[in-house]
Amino acid sequence: MNIPVYLDNQATTRVDRRVIDAMTPLMDEVYGNASSTQHEFGWRAEAAVEQARRRVAALIGGLPEEIVFTGGATESINIALKGAARGLRDRGRRIITAATEHRAVLDTCTRLEQEGFEVIRVPVDGHGVVDPEDVRRAMTPGTILVSIMAANNEIGTIAPLEAIGALCSEHGALFHTDATQAAGKVPLDMHAMHIDLMSFSAHKMYGPKGVGALAVRSGRPAIRLVPLFDGGGHERGIRPGTLNVPGIAGFGVASEIAAAVMAEESGRLSGLRDRLVAGVSEALEGTRVNGHPAHRLPHNANLLFPGARADAVMMAMKDIAVSSGSACSTASPEPSHVLRAIGLTREETLCSLRFGLGRFTTGEEIDYAIGRVKEAVLKIVRGPGRHTGPNAEMSRASAESVH
Repeated sequence: MNIPVYLDNQATTRVDRRVIDAMTPLMDEVYGNASSTQHEFGWRAEAAVEQARRRVAALIGGLPEEIVFTGGATESINIALKGAARGLRDRGRRIITAATEHRAVLDTCTRLEQEGFEVIRVPVDGHGVVDPEDVRRAMTPGTILVSIMAANNEIGTIAPLEAIGALCSEHGALFHTDATQAAGKVPLDMHAMHIDLMSFSAHKMYGPKGVGALAVRSGRPAIRLVPLFDGGGHERGIRPGTLNVPGIAGFGVASEIAAAVMAEESGRLSGLRDRLVAGVSEALEGTRVNGHPAHRLPHNANLLFPGARADAVMMAMKDIAVSSGSACSTASPEPSHVLRAIGLTREETLCSLRFGLGRFTTGEEIDYAIGRVKEAVLKIVRGPGRHTGPNAEMSRASAESVH
């Protein structure tokens, strides 16, 4: 077993060796520009990109011509939301999203508010689920765009995409989903789910960093996105710039692998996740799972340890890589907006940790992590010189932390 143990796979994943092997020739042998259509180096690079486009599309039930390659999910989200809103400005100004979205969506919506758009942030229930009826109630004739994430990046709750997508289709609003955490982990079908725009990234599914995709539904009515950038007309004019051929090829291979192993991998990881939750809960009474108990990502466990601050727990077990929230929000001193939205107190948010299992996580690592978490939390809640039972100590520490 390798130490430290990596359990932060929702922040990023280790690149699969098969992906690396596919990318390497495109950096030192087939190194042409995919837009250089006058010679074989360019032709071979273009062929690699188009093969990847087919593989990525197949993963989400899309068509190759619907895939636009980008620099990552955040870029895809910005292109989708800003491009769609600005393109539909004359038809309406209302945008609907959820309180628990990733900052890439929330901050983009805030920017659009500054441009005169109206953004409605619907609440979630105590498990982090968006009620489609709340979306329906927020709809007006001027609603042009709805953005609801497929699965939450902190608590793993999976959204009722098909119901929300059908609702958007009924009202003539575009439906965007941030599928960064869900793509490659749970089945997605953009057409069956009535999804018009889907953003996701390679590095969450054992592919390289710095490459992502925006799926733009084809057909009628056509979706018009106002580009964020100008120059060159690459990727149907939506995302100009020289294509990252090795990264795109790696994304394609990662997508193909994910599609092939999804069912088996989900079963294995959900089993390991349940083993982790059960082991920690048995050792530390009072432990709670944040998020939906059933409709959640198979590799996610967000746990609340009453009386034990997450930062102190992480410091006490430096050989276990976990997270106290989104990797994109760790610079913020504020408590998780996701955990606050599902009803946790400020103190409870500060006592919650996210465990993200992955393809390379082993049972031995999970058992080791259970022991280290137990040791770290008990050390904190008992404090120096305190030797009574863990249940009493955790209750006392939790009460003290409130004051």
